[in-house]
Amino acid sequence: MIRVVLVDDQPLIRTGIRALLDAEDDIDVVAEGSNGVEGVDLAVEHRPDVVLMDVQMPLMDGIEATRRIAGDARLADVHVVILTNYGLDEYVFNALRAGASGFLVKDTEPVDLLQALRVVIRGDALLSPTVTRRLISEFVARPPDVVSTAGLELLTPREREVLALVAHGLSNDQIAERMVLSPTTAKTHVSRAMSKLQARDRAQLVVIAYQSGLVSPRVG
Repeated sequence: MIRVVLVDDQPLIRTGIRALLDAEDDIDVVAEGSNGVEGVDLAVEHRPDVVLMDVQMPLMDGIEATRRIAGDARLADVHVVILTNYGLDEYVFNALRAGASGFLVKDTEPVDLLQALRVVIRGDALLSPTVTRRLISEFVARPPDVVSTAGLELLTPREREVLALVAHGLSNDQIAERMVLSPTTAKTHVSRAMSKLQARDRAQLVVIAYQSGLVSPRVG
């Protein structure tokens, strides 16, 4: 069962998303919040698998709430997925840097929202290759922030190759096919890279790969 906390300041949005999620046998919305403060408190109280987090909210925005959840050791297993009206904007990238596991626009097709929740739970790529390249190309050149690139020298050549493929948005299965590995071996390489780089999830691996210069942005 995927346990979800839904945080959005618009009741109509919350109602619509909750109705969609409650119709699924493997998803349970355990709580709702209307601002970032409530989002953090509910994450601590319920320890959900996923927090669906709006960006612009009163009292505390979704980016700061995401940063606090990601920085709380008690919530290490909580994944934050950002909900936004704006698609590829600075809010989204800042949220990824703050520790979000990915993002969805609010006009996402229902089937894609459901799939995204299941994808992020299994630790696979939430951002498509096209979205990843556009997002990184637009924002990665900005000043560095909370994501550290320390530890890159600890990666083996194979782990660096895997990290580069993660940065291009490939899933574990796609990495395995590209590198002629078993999916289990590909997943192991990704996990080891995350551990050595102290990355919370694949989204932070993407940021590290670009900010370290391992992968260069490609515009267009």
